[in-house]
Amino acid sequence: MKKIVVFASGSGTNAENIIKHFASNEMVTVEAVFTNNPNAKVIERAKNNGVPAEVFSKSELIESIVLQKINIIQPDLIVLAGFLLKFPENIIAAYPNKIINIHPALLPKYGGKGMYGMNVHKAIVDNKEVETGITIHYVNEDYDEGGIIFQKKVTVLGTDTPEVVAEKIHDLEQRYFPGVIEKLLTDNSK
Repeated sequence: MKKIVVFASGSGTNAENIIKHFASNEMVTVEAVFTNNPNAKVIERAKNNGVPAEVFSKSELIESIVLQKINIIQPDLIVLAGFLLKFPENIIAAYPNKIINIHPALLPKYGGKGMYGMNVHKAIVDNKEVETGITIHYVNEDYDEGGIIFQKKVTVLGTDTPEVVAEKIHDLEQRYFPGVIEKLLTDNSK
C-alpha cells in the first residue's frame, strides 16, 4: 500500500480532490492532512472524508516535530496542495524526490517567494500573458525550483480578469493533479 501525506494551508479543494480520487483505490491511501492554519477549511474537508488532520505551528515545522510525525506514517509521497510555508530542509533531506508541489503558473515563470494564488494570477494578467497553466514539480530547498514533473497550459484571453484566470487554473488542478500523483506512485517501484 502506497501512503500519501497532504500539506495544505487554506480551503483544501485540491486536498479533498486527492482524498476522493484515492478513496476507492486499493493501492494508495491518503494517511493524513497536515496544516499550519488552525482555521483552514481543509481540516473540515479532511475529517468529512475520514482522513485525520494534523495542525502544527511554524516552529513545530522547523524544529522537526512535524518530521517526527511524518516519520511515523512513512509516506511514499508528500503532496503540497496549497501549502504556503517554505518547506523545511530537514524534511526535504529525509524524503528526497518524494515531495511534490503544484504551482498555479508555468514555471519557471511566476515562481518564487510571494508568488502564490491571486498574486500569480494578477501578475499574469498585468503582464498580458497569452497563456498560463499549472506546474507539478519536486520540492527542493528553493521556492518553485525543483524538477518539473508535469505542466498543462491554458489560454489567457485579453478580457480575462485574475479571477477568471484563477478559475481556469483551478479547473486544471482538479482535472490533472490526482492523476499525476497516481502515475508517480505506480511508476515508482520503490
